Amino acid sequence: MSKERLVLSEKYKAFLKCDAPVEFLEGTTAAGKTTVGLFKFMCKVAESSKKLHILAADDTGTAEKNIINKDLGILDDFGILVEYNGSGTKDDKIPHLLFHSPNGDKVIYVLGYGNKKKWKKALGGQYGCLYIDEINTADIEFVRESSMRCDYLMATLNPDDPTLDVYKEYINCSRPLPEWEEDTPKEIKDELKEEPKPGWVHWFFSFDDNAGLPEKKKQQIIQNTPKGTKIWKNKIEGLRGKATGLVFSIFNRVKHVRTKEWAKQFVQRRGEKRKEEFFLYFSAAVDTSYSQKSPDTIAFSYLGITNKGKCVVLDEKVYNNAELNIPLAPSDTVKNLIDFLNRNKEEWGLARNVFLDNADQATMQEWNKYKRRNGCIYVLNDAWKGMQIIDRINAQLGWMAFDENAGVEPCFYVLDTCTNYIREMEIYSWNEEKDNTPEDGHDHMVNSVQYAFIPYQSKIYRKEGK
Repeated sequence: MSKERLVLSEKYKAFLKCDAPVEFLEGTTAAGKTTVGLFKFMCKVAESSKKLHILAADDTGTAEKNIINKDLGILDDFGILVEYNGSGTKDDKIPHLLFHSPNGDKVIYVLGYGNKKKWKKALGGQYGCLYIDEINTADIEFVRESSMRCDYLMATLNPDDPTLDVYKEYINCSRPLPEWEEDTPKEIKDELKEEPKPGWVHWFFSFDDNAGLPEKKKQQIIQNTPKGTKIWKNKIEGLRGKATGLVFSIFNRVKHVRTKEWAKQFVQRRGEKRKEEFFLYFSAAVDTSYSQKSPDTIAFSYLGITNKGKCVVLDEKVYNNAELNIPLAPSDTVKNLIDFLNRNKEEWGLARNVFLDNADQATMQEWNKYKRRNGCIYVLNDAWKGMQIIDRINAQLGWMAFDENAGVEPCFYVLDTCTNYIREMEIYSWNEEKDNTPEDGHDHMVNSVQYAFIPYQSKIYRKEGK
């Protein structure tokens, strides 16, 4: 047996005492999630009235290395109380652990969710406790079928692509306990917005929660990870986001996201003393799709550009026809757009020119009909698509660039109320099968914002020196 001993922080002590039907353990690398989670899982197995339980990883080899045989793993923690039959036995061919618990012998099947054929054969009947290692990488069909068969579910995960089904269907239905809510990064709390399931608990663990991690080892992990990369964001900061292939990989919430109060300083009101920097131009745009069969959206954006070159995404409004009982028609979009423009005119300033995806002539016709009947101060223009997508992206990345050491600040910002746009910035990716081409998805707000800034691109620039 290992000479290592389980050292617990106050949060992990609270975790061990927590009695919940479902628990998700998310956070940074080396936070101790697996080590402490396994100990609790085995205690839950011992308490269960059922004999059969499941422990799942990508494959049985991964389970053996990272869960069963590792230091402070199951065999290390429970010693002679556990027998591992990696090839099954004469009477039970499925790899399993035999746990001699105070409540009798328990069988924990070791399954690989990466092999659908095998786990399909293994699943059947009802189980007591289910442990899923790195649930973010698991086959979603396995998660669905196995979770409905258990009394208690524990799953660990490292932050990943937030568009994965497992987040919407499972993880985002959980909530942190009130006393530990402040320890959960705001970016992740904002994601936990699906309808909550009774008793489902979300735990966020970081380096600081792992009382057994030596400071020297922690610093080594940090130093060996390139700062500013997506792996830094996922593993060191514990934040969600695709690890590779991001279009706006430079996007950083600390650098690019601002509050409405910050933006108000640039609003120049009639009768006020002229400010040194103020919003000189306003623009708005629309990207539309009326499909009810896919998560296509109707996206409005509102931008302000200062006299000193700052571009700020001030507001957004997103509709998803797939989520609406009564889908929006082009005539509805026109009414909603007028309301959106009027509201932002009062709060920020007038965007007289509005730009619409020129593929959507149905909305343009409804707009012209509305204008003939009602009159309107706004002008709806076809979006100019002479600027290629790759050029729009390059321009935006240039405005977003920053270098703390050289004192270089970005000149492109987004307000924290524009949650849909922020989400797209963090997941919009390159098409792996086409060179220099982004994916056709997660881009409706991205497109809308681009339509809005294209006519004013020469007005957006970084102020050099003083």
